[in-house]
Amino acid sequence: MTVYREAISQVTVPLARRDLARMIRLMRLLSRLSENAAYHELVAPLVPDVARFDPGHHAVMMGYDFHLTPQGPRLIEVNTNAGGALLAYLAHFPEAAIARAGLAERLRHQFLAAFAEEMRRFSGGKRQKPAHIVIVDEDPRNQYLYREMVVFTELFSRWEVPSTIADPSALVAGPEGVSVDGEPVDLIYNRHCDFYLERPEMAGIRAAYRAGTVCLTPNPFAYGLLADKRRMTLWSDPEVTGRLGLDQRDADLLRETVPQSRLLADLDREEIWRGRNGWVFKPVSRFGSRGVFLGRKISRTRFESLPAGETLVQRFVSPSVVGTADAAMKADFRLYVYRNRVLGISARLYQGQVTNLRTAGGGFAAVQVVENT
Repeated sequence: MTVYREAISQVTVPLARRDLARMIRLMRLLSRLSENAAYHELVAPLVPDVARFDPGHHAVMMGYDFHLTPQGPRLIEVNTNAGGALLAYLAHFPEAAIARAGLAERLRHQFLAAFAEEMRRFSGGKRQKPAHIVIVDEDPRNQYLYREMVVFTELFSRWEVPSTIADPSALVAGPEGVSVDGEPVDLIYNRHCDFYLERPEMAGIRAAYRAGTVCLTPNPFAYGLLADKRRMTLWSDPEVTGRLGLDQRDADLLRETVPQSRLLADLDREEIWRGRNGWVFKPVSRFGSRGVFLGRKISRTRFESLPAGETLVQRFVSPSVVGTADAAMKADFRLYVYRNRVLGISARLYQGQVTNLRTAGGGFAAVQVVENT
């Protein structure tokens, strides 16, 4: 169970109970929206065809990322293939405890219950767990979180479910189904960041997914509803949310916790440039912090190069600052979620412009819930 100790901070970060409760409230509101017919109709014209197909199940492992402000938490983004859940767990326990007990039974049950529910929903209740899982990512052995994938295979093994880690090119996939090394696969745990299955190497998986011959989780349907950054333009627009039948309490929650977000194409570019210090610019089709620019640091040349239809302009929300023995670090908070159930929470500590796992003394940190101050 020694997995990326260099990416785990020894710092424990306090989080007020009321802030955690508000994060959970927002997550559950968005989960309800993702099952709302009016919301589906609103999103359908905005996503590619593959994301309009409802496979009948949900997505593991969701991540909801927040910054804290004096007025409470603000949602920064949602992820459908949030890595690091095991690192978040390890951050809460000393090395000796992990060596003695491995994954805690409760956490094991929570993780596996999510995969079991995916299979039950995919099979219409005929299957209680997968027969063979493949964890898919691009060139997985060279991914930073590869060893976390290995721990997942150990977790599945204890569940008596064989699993394989593979690049999409290693799969034989098409409408008739998916196999790896000659063995049929009925569930793909998708860690790949081609969220809409658009690359040539994902064509076979896409065909199997559309034919309903493999359970793909997370999948384009869930991504289109919740994790495509463009959805934040809907959640932060009172005129749009007013058409979804939300009560006043839920409408207020969205208004207060989702920063104003718009596509650059829908704004006056010159006006945004003049007020750039109050904005952050995010590419809608890239993951993590890649290609993110703070308005106060972006050059005019770089700003002019931003593709208007592919750039999210979001009100800048400063991250929290946590004092450590060595230096102050920035912090964000992530809820790990299946449907509307919280599987865990972690803080991520870093220095510099964007979240990373390579700051000395930073990385995933334990969170201590404290009473409101």
